[in-house]
Amino acid sequence: MFTGIIQSIGKLKQEKNILEIEILDNFFDMAIGDSIAVDGICLTVKEIFQNTFTVDVSEETLKKTTLGLKSNPNKIVNLEPALRVSDRLGGHIVSGHVDGLGIVENVEKLEKSWLLSIKWKNKNFSKYVVNKGSICLNGISLTIAKYEKEGEIFTIAIIPHTWHNTNLNKLNVGDIVNLEADALIKYVEKLLLFNSNNKEDFSGKNISPEWLKENGW
Repeated sequence: MFTGIIQSIGKLKQEKNILEIEILDNFFDMAIGDSIAVDGICLTVKEIFQNTFTVDVSEETLKKTTLGLKSNPNKIVNLEPALRVSDRLGGHIVSGHVDGLGIVENVEKLEKSWLLSIKWKNKNFSKYVVNKGSICLNGISLTIAKYEKEGEIFTIAIIPHTWHNTNLNKLNVGDIVNLEADALIKYVEKLLLFNSNNKEDFSGKNISPEWLKENGW
């Protein structure tokens, strides 16, 4: 589990189904078997060599995320080690499981920040976009500033610290990014769907001492 607070950036290189990541700054402690979010994708450390580590990656991951596109030209990726129990939750809960891809629609430089507009490649994920809600983009916990077309296109405001310390400053119109919707929204959706399809009545009128006893209370 992660929080979407990037701790370092790295350079990505692929050798068959093994990815090699060279940490370019802010080297952090890691051990073989640790989980690391690479551009928002949870991967497991296989080997460590000074400031470089390797991870195994499946064909499915290369196909459904940006890692396959980024590995050949040595692109920059965002890095975050897994959350410790004692750590501060600075962003939001991030699983490291990408929901879908997005396309950069616009990059606008303001006086003190940047506006980044993203369009879901699969518009079915637009239901997870809410005003001022959280979204994970390339592993970064960000807040949705506004949206249009019922969430298919959304805009996020980027502060200077995030812009300069992640790979967002490398993005151009037309580039592809990894997107993970807020896990809480997906849990709520699951519960609502379950309750709407479940015919059993859990309302208060069925609760009695006998019912409570039968259900282990």
